Amino acid sequence: MFTKVLIAEDHEHANISVRKTLDDLGIPQREFRFYCDDAFNIFQASVQKEQPFDLLITDLSFEEDKNVQQIAGGRELIKAVRAVQPGIKILVFSLENNIGVVDGLFNDLDIDAYVRKARYDGEDLKRAIDALSNNKKYRSADLMHTRESENSYDFKAYDIEIITLLCNGTPQKNIPLYLQEKNLKPSGLSSVEKRLNAIKTSLNISSNEQLVAYCKDNRII
Repeated sequence: MFTKVLIAEDHEHANISVRKTLDDLGIPQREFRFYCDDAFNIFQASVQKEQPFDLLITDLSFEEDKNVQQIAGGRELIKAVRAVQPGIKILVFSLENNIGVVDGLFNDLDIDAYVRKARYDGEDLKRAIDALSNNKKYRSADLMHTRESENSYDFKAYDIEIITLLCNGTPQKNIPLYLQEKNLKPSGLSSVEKRLNAIKTSLNISSNEQLVAYCKDNRII
């Protein structure tokens, strides 16, 4: 289990939830900071003293006020911390519930856990910290359920082909010609429109642009 934790969080109610969780887990050393610059300064000092933190818990968004910050948000803080101490465990604790955004945190920033701020986030935090202490990745269960629901549409090769064409800038009206050249059926414009509308309805998406973005975020294309 972790012994020294740094928390960057500017909302008091979230701090209370984190404090109670760390109390319940018996984690003795914890430092709370409302600003990212302050959090990074104490983090750097701990490394210089050879008494580094085991875990960073940070929000993504921090409200701006008269104290102008060089490190404006959680993403920038994570990058700065990783550059100094690559092996530190990082848990993001945020309201963000967009699957693509959360995936980006794991893929691009190499975070170790994501917990969404919600009604029972205290128990979620405990599960996440326990997972990290056992060198496992963790993300909130409700996000996993959302992913299962969103990914309920079974993409066929035909679907991927027409969405890839859209992604590459092909106007929808020109897609039938490309399908005919590849001998893919059905190739009629009405069939293409019906298939795209069926996919968007299933995924609760309203435009072709959103569909392309969704498929890119979820690595379907």
